[in-house]
Amino acid sequence: MFIGHFGVGLAGKAAAPRVSLGTLFLAAQFIDLLWPTLLLLGWERVRIVPGATAANPLVFEHYPISHSLLAVVGWAIAIAAVHFAGRRDVRAAVVVAALVVSHWLLDAIVHVPDLPLAPGSDIVVGAGLWNSPIATLALEFLLFAVGVAFYLRITHARDAIGRWALAGLIVFLVIIQLANSFGDPPPSASAIAWVGQAQWLLVLWAYWVDGHRFAGRAHFPGPLAVGHEATR
Repeated sequence: MFIGHFGVGLAGKAAAPRVSLGTLFLAAQFIDLLWPTLLLLGWERVRIVPGATAANPLVFEHYPISHSLLAVVGWAIAIAAVHFAGRRDVRAAVVVAALVVSHWLLDAIVHVPDLPLAPGSDIVVGAGLWNSPIATLALEFLLFAVGVAFYLRITHARDAIGRWALAGLIVFLVIIQLANSFGDPPPSASAIAWVGQAQWLLVLWAYWVDGHRFAGRAHFPGPLAVGHEATR
């Protein structure tokens, strides 16, 4: 799953309006941001097997640090604790933690049984939606559409960047999803890892977008109103 995770991040703005979209993206996609580094280090492994599933050519052989349920819960607690230490906002920290865990739960829907419950566990789960490309794409785009709708309802552009940078981000994510779904398999595991590192640019893009938008009223607040909102 790819674009669906970003959809959940976008929707998270409704639960935590003060949290930047960049942080929400980082949380919702965290374990897939971590995974490429672990691949490059050789600590986790993936094989490319065209036809492994109808919608995905990857066979995830070993990824307990990034994708076991127990590890994901640990990462969620750690990231939420860091966020709380900086912001002192319990609600926001809970949302951040929930977004981290949401990634594993959504992966459990699309993956074939390969997601371990804990490092070293022989128990793996996965409902196998990747065996149906149409159902997989339908779920991905449904989650993304709902997330975009929530984000647009909660936030409003301060300026042209707030409008067009968001539009560009949405279009770019859709293009990546379509390329992943209909393009050729990646040439190697290392190529997957290096391309995966580029997802950090999407997080930075989201911070940029959110800095040019505000959560609240549907009209742009004047300078006094902005100052008032900032103190709340």
